[in-house]
Amino acid sequence: MGQTIVEKILTQASHGKAETGDIVVADVDYIMAHDGTAPLAIEAFGEFGAKKVWDNKRIILFIDHDSPSDSEELSALHEMMRSFAKEQGIKLYDVGQGVCHQLMPEQGYVRPGYVVAGADSHTCTYGALGAFSTGLGSSDVAAIFLSGRLWFRVPETMKFVLQGKLPPMVAPKDVILYLVGETGADGATYKSVEFTGSIIRAMSVDGRLTVCNMAVEMGAKDGIVATDEETFRFLGGKRTGEDYVSDDAVYASVKEYDLSRLEPQIACPNMVDNVKPVSEVGRVEIDQAVLGSCTNARLSDLEIAARMIKGKKVAEGVRFLIIPASQTVYLDALRGGFIETFLEAGATVCNPGCGPCCGLHQGILAAGEVAVSTTNRNFVGRMGSRKSEIYLASPATVAASALTGVITDPRGV
Repeated sequence: MGQTIVEKILTQASHGKAETGDIVVADVDYIMAHDGTAPLAIEAFGEFGAKKVWDNKRIILFIDHDSPSDSEELSALHEMMRSFAKEQGIKLYDVGQGVCHQLMPEQGYVRPGYVVAGADSHTCTYGALGAFSTGLGSSDVAAIFLSGRLWFRVPETMKFVLQGKLPPMVAPKDVILYLVGETGADGATYKSVEFTGSIIRAMSVDGRLTVCNMAVEMGAKDGIVATDEETFRFLGGKRTGEDYVSDDAVYASVKEYDLSRLEPQIACPNMVDNVKPVSEVGRVEIDQAVLGSCTNARLSDLEIAARMIKGKKVAEGVRFLIIPASQTVYLDALRGGFIETFLEAGATVCNPGCGPCCGLHQGILAAGEVAVSTTNRNFVGRMGSRKSEIYLASPATVAASALTGVITDPRGV
């Protein structure tokens, strides 16, 4: 019997055959942490009594979650990260450079077959490039800082076969929202979720990153897509013996969906799996629309929104916040005229970073306010007041809603 993609990767990384359920100690290709988690990892590393990290070229740090700092206390944590990075010779992406889960693949730290770990649950994003990538706690991250290795239980794999062709105005975000709604918030707990089928094969890496990013919202250990020509196009080269595909493997389950008639989807308060078609939501007035985060703030996402709102105005009383995922994305959007379009429409363009997603400093919601957002979580209090509400949707749905002032099906705009 063959192996799943994850079994193949962990076999290679542990230097011995890895099968579902096995406990293996695997080499880690890259480890990342951000300003919400790195300080704890740095403290734990110090408590180990260690002086030097295992490989300073394999550790990447980011200041993106609360960036720029909004308090003296936070500035001290940022300074801790900068000092540690300088002392150890570690690459640190500082204020305004972008979101960790955009920069890791964008800057070349992810390749097919890699094991990439991170002190953030949405590290599963990188599976879009055929890597085994997963989130860890800060103490486990500190252990990798020290040794470059960590133990993993080889997860079972759930396979989603997505067939058909997506209708107009239906995006990868709609696909993953639909699957999270179908599977449930804990329906894939500690499983590897493999996405395949004609829908995925036709999807750009940008879209695959969106899909894999939210695998954790169904409880998955990781999300993954087999390598193909689109993978290597994104990586800027031809195949180099890095094909990672399942081979006659045993799956925990195989679920097939024909998405040819899928409608734009939306996750309603206060759980990501509370999903329904946008057309069934009814009239919901919004105070804030957010286009950003590690889920949807790439150039293709900004382009969709810019095309929809060009020559129009954001609805009165609505704050439309746009946060490019990285400085590269920002510059490309600027050159493409998208930033000018947003500003002329009355939107606010913020510095690259996580923005309102984690509810720390930008776009905080007041009690009673409603937001529609391209982010990945809508839990109580996620963006501010526990009495606010968050709806999760695609860039097209968010842009359409910003124009009308109510949650709007983008097919009608």
